Amino acid sequence: MRLDLPHEPPRRRDPEAPRPAPPLAPSPIELRREALAARAADRHAMPKAPQNRPPRDLSREPESEKRATSPDRPMDQRPRRQTIAPQAIGLSLREEERKVLTEVGRFRVIATRDLAETVYGNRHARMERDLAFLREKGLIRVDTVNARRDGRGGRVDRIEVVTLTKDGQSLARVSGELPRDQKLYAGLVKPREVEHDAQIYRAYRKEAERVEGKGGTNLRVQLDFELKSQVQKAIYAERKADPQRGMAEIKQQVAEKFELPFVDGRIQIPDARIEYDHPQRDDRDMDQGSRTGHEDIEVLTAAYRPGHLRNKAQAGFHVYASSSDRATLTSKIEYDHHLMENILEL
Repeated sequence: MRLDLPHEPPRRRDPEAPRPAPPLAPSPIELRREALAARAADRHAMPKAPQNRPPRDLSREPESEKRATSPDRPMDQRPRRQTIAPQAIGLSLREEERKVLTEVGRFRVIATRDLAETVYGNRHARMERDLAFLREKGLIRVDTVNARRDGRGGRVDRIEVVTLTKDGQSLARVSGELPRDQKLYAGLVKPREVEHDAQIYRAYRKEAERVEGKGGTNLRVQLDFELKSQVQKAIYAERKADPQRGMAEIKQQVAEKFELPFVDGRIQIPDARIEYDHPQRDDRDMDQGSRTGHEDIEVLTAAYRPGHLRNKAQAGFHVYASSSDRATLTSKIEYDHHLMENILEL
């Protein structure tokens, strides 16, 4: 039996609406912005301090506090807060470790062999343990660099040197017994001159023994970086005050101000200057206050040209050179052997 059922007309299928994309995770920048916005909102919501607080009575405060808070005190003379790395807070250092930080900071770079001799009394095993500890705490760096060749053949010598990190520089300032005007350095600069710069410490030790032998105390060190900066600032100030003055006249005046020699139209700056206090022998010296003096030292290398060597000899510096460098320099100035008479051996 056939049944004729009515057929419905085909329905048109509507396209499905596109599904919304899942929300993207916020980027680190957006998270940072939200955190800063929330922090700012919390800061504004905090109650403000009362404005009618009575003024501070500076007459009842210690003199050091009055100097630190006085608005009339120049900004560059106010004490600066020393920041110390978190891993160095509460760190207990041995005497030799503190000595390493202060000595390396004063001279920027020192060879490990010199530290072993001067700080550790040639106890190399103890020095290695201390250097490993300081390096682990992020206070120093130990690098091995090539020695200078200066045209010499043969095997290339390697030198192990120590420098401070920024954290080590800060810790040396707060933990070491240093004069306030003693500058400290961090980082390795001019790797090609590291051998020369490391020899400055050896020359200083020899000169310091002589200074202390005649009663000098409270030794401070100024490297050529600091001296050059002071000289350049003084020259700039003199030129700005009187642009019509000749440069030679200005340089000579600045050289006299810093007690530096002026040779062949140039200010001669030593590798390092040792400042010290003279011994006070009688009551008259006590009335005049502590008298100071200085000694300038220069380290010569085989790379020095004859003209440069003559200028340094005429400057009156205490000049030092290693035995190998002395031999090379002697061959360069065969007609001026008298210049080698005053060169001390490292």
